Amino acid sequence: MPTKDYYEVLGVARDASPDDIKRAYRTLARKHHPDVAEDKSQAEHLFKDINEAYEVLSDPNKRAQYDRFGSVGGPGGQDMGFGGFGPSGFGDIFDMFFGDMRTGAPRRNGPQRGSDLRYDLEISLEEAFAGTTKEIQFSHLAQCEACKGSGAQPGTLIVQCDRCGGSGAMRTVRQTPLGQFVTQSVCTQCAGEGTVIPQPCATCGGRGRHEVERKLNVKVPAGVDDGSRIRIAGNGEAGIHSGPAGDLYVYLSIAQHALFRRDGLDTYVDVPISFTQAALGASLEVPSLEGMLPLTIPAGTQSGTTLRLRGHGMPSVRGSQRGDHHVTAHVVVPTKLSKRQREVLEEYARAGGDTIEEKSFFDRVKDAFRPE
Repeated sequence: MPTKDYYEVLGVARDASPDDIKRAYRTLARKHHPDVAEDKSQAEHLFKDINEAYEVLSDPNKRAQYDRFGSVGGPGGQDMGFGGFGPSGFGDIFDMFFGDMRTGAPRRNGPQRGSDLRYDLEISLEEAFAGTTKEIQFSHLAQCEACKGSGAQPGTLIVQCDRCGGSGAMRTVRQTPLGQFVTQSVCTQCAGEGTVIPQPCATCGGRGRHEVERKLNVKVPAGVDDGSRIRIAGNGEAGIHSGPAGDLYVYLSIAQHALFRRDGLDTYVDVPISFTQAALGASLEVPSLEGMLPLTIPAGTQSGTTLRLRGHGMPSVRGSQRGDHHVTAHVVVPTKLSKRQREVLEEYARAGGDTIEEKSFFDRVKDAFRPE
């Protein structure tokens, strides 16, 4: 088992994303670089640990092996010599048997695109219906204005790494009975950048970016649904070495409404009606997301009947299509009657008004169990 916890070395959680790991590594590598640290001997030791931790946690195969066994190479921590068959492990095997046929490891100090960001935004059903503009506030890595993203203190230079000659990689040659074996690894002095910063920027600490709070107005179109995503190009993390910025993705969730329900472009509402309105029919106004709408209740409407108002549902984000608004009528039986109301209902009952003309419920039950 290793004596070092790689996650602790980089100062990240065990569920840290690859971007979190890369960000932590770059920050620590610049902070503890032997060329900029006051205590050279301690910095060199820390720098070695940081690179070792990053080499494992940045490789998905090595990280999975480390998380499972606590080491790289299998149970017990014995490395089998191949380093796994991930992107870096296979490259090392190729170099061992065929030598470095490439022109050299690519330096990592070229332009790199910034990471994308996600922002979760909850809106009301009314806002989803009509569309809205919401102001959001979030933190992100912006280009350092002091050094213009270079990472160097203004007025100073970025110099080529003297250990790797600016290639960002170190080659190790071994003579064996099978011939000359060559392996290649990231330069521990420049962390693969190919350059070093003798005097890091005081504002960003040599990172070229720093975290800032930002406010942004997001236009939400009418008709968006739960889970919709809005892409705002160029508003993610700032790029590295003048690379393009990432994008901001705003994920929408629709808050549950106290009155309305939604299914796609259709909306639904429950409306109570009286016994007389159900029996005699009525014209009334019912609520919708666009306001009160007129609705005709046909005579003899049964409780639970759903009536449809075409074209009064949600709008479509694309095109002029509209959903329908569905109104479910629920007959409310009065719990208290006045003397006159009781007399009228009793007269109605004597006149046969409470007789069910269709086959009764009990007759249908008998039919269901009657043998054929």
